[in-house]
Amino acid sequence: MHKIYQEILAAKENSQKLLAILLDPDDIKLEILDVLISKINQSPATHIFVGGSIVETNKIGEIIQKIKQNCSLPILLFPGNPSQISKDADGILFLNLISGRNPEYLIEHQVNAVPIIEKTILEVISTGYILVENGKQSAVERVSQTKPLDRNDIEYVCQTAKAGEYMGNKLIYLEAGSGAEKPIPLEMIKSVSNKINIPLIVGGGIRTKTRIENAFKAGADLVVIGTAFENNPNFFEE
Repeated sequence: MHKIYQEILAAKENSQKLLAILLDPDDIKLEILDVLISKINQSPATHIFVGGSIVETNKIGEIIQKIKQNCSLPILLFPGNPSQISKDADGILFLNLISGRNPEYLIEHQVNAVPIIEKTILEVISTGYILVENGKQSAVERVSQTKPLDRNDIEYVCQTAKAGEYMGNKLIYLEAGSGAEKPIPLEMIKSVSNKINIPLIVGGGIRTKTRIENAFKAGADLVVIGTAFENNPNFFEE
């Protein structure tokens, strides 16, 4: 029932770093999905995240089914709202935007998701989601109508992360936003990692292998790469 989360915990305990490839369903063409899956299988990825701030396609289930035909990595939903929930995934990051103060993203969407999730066998992993400013407006900021936290106020971000842990979240996700100009500061990753006892996910603006390694060294337990891989499926081969 809690296999994916237990594996993430075990990886953290053993200092094994994890890597997730985030796929935006709107950007995936079914006719070339096999090629994308092949590239994922050849990469060091340990997980696949599926979702986005805004998803218009109704083919999320079909996409996940096709991925599963040729890929054994666990697939976790990364939903912007309940309409993105699919029973075909293995689990769901049950996000609450603890960096913002919009009740829709703190509790309303979560309440509306319950009857949908209850009809599935998805592993639900509660995740405190923290948006940090990156130099430009992100889709998360625009859609959620919330402001990101100041990238220079590391102490406040640490307090927010710890509050998320105290509230019972199993993961903390530091997010700079899709296509971010600036990734999460390494000093912030280090400070948050030292502050919390639960696994730390870091994503947004990570476009090079060096940035992946630096995030790991700073304390990220799982790094998410999305735009860089979407733009260049050969990312890991270069």
